[in-house]
Amino acid sequence: MSAPSLPTPAAGPPPPGQEADELPAGGPGQAGRLVRALPGLVRWPNLAIMLLSLVLVRALLLPGQPLRVILLAPRFGLLVLGALFVAAAGYIINDYYDVKIDAINRPDRLVVGRLLRRRHAMLAHLVLNGVGVGLAVLSGDTRRQALLLGLVTLGAAALLWGYSARFKRLALVGNVSIATLTAALVLLPELQLLTGREAVWLYALAAFLLTVAREIVKDMEDMRGDAQHGCRTLPLVWGVARSKWVAGFFVACLAVLVVGAAGQLLAWGRWPLAAWLVLLVLLPLGGLARLLLRADRRRHFRQLSAWCKGIMLAGVLSMLLV
Repeated sequence: MSAPSLPTPAAGPPPPGQEADELPAGGPGQAGRLVRALPGLVRWPNLAIMLLSLVLVRALLLPGQPLRVILLAPRFGLLVLGALFVAAAGYIINDYYDVKIDAINRPDRLVVGRLLRRRHAMLAHLVLNGVGVGLAVLSGDTRRQALLLGLVTLGAAALLWGYSARFKRLALVGNVSIATLTAALVLLPELQLLTGREAVWLYALAAFLLTVAREIVKDMEDMRGDAQHGCRTLPLVWGVARSKWVAGFFVACLAVLVVGAAGQLLAWGRWPLAAWLVLLVLLPLGGLARLLLRADRRRHFRQLSAWCKGIMLAGVLSMLLV
């Protein structure tokens, strides 16, 4: 699921004689174009998936109250808003550092530097992070929980900044950073309640493995722009062929995890969930591995990235049967 394209023609970074924070000349409708571009800037489809994941983890994987009560619980609402604010801030700071790279890799999605001044993007990043961490602290029921949630969200904000500024340009480091953040998102409701439920940790591990594979695929898709700006991502350091094997390793680890979970579910007589995992997660993983071995063009890797998102969505929805 990708962010919606901007409705205006793409524009590259400012020319050499133009100030880095000076926007290109825009017509009277530029403010309206910025408003329409903001959902894409914060990757609203990804935020929607995060919201769905948090609600499903809290309602289906953790014991407690009915869904209606959970959705209206003030502390859970604060936790969700805090997580979404920090994630949105992460997407903004990522675009802040990637103006030149995105002008090559994704010119149709360029917002920072074209519709939004870079200093305003940095300010939005800082404000969203501050509000997000504050909300996470307020969502804790006890001092211990408040401190834990505050530290986790603060660490996530710092890791997102480090990823955008440096880690994403290092082989495998950026991939693992994003995967760690994805797993942390799944764990947030458990960290708020501290129930000790094993299923939450298994879902977090699955999210970690699939996200590493998808991030490596994205690096292979973005090689041209990354190479022009001195990034040392895995495909640029090890080559595409070896990178595909690394991505395949994480896909294989996830497949083993799914097979083990499905086998245990069958032993417990949980046929619906076992069938879901086999048909909608395990079989697509096999198709993903097959496509990965054959991929050699940018459009192939774009398709693989979308395939990974579909598998992740199927995994999230499997919580409905837990």
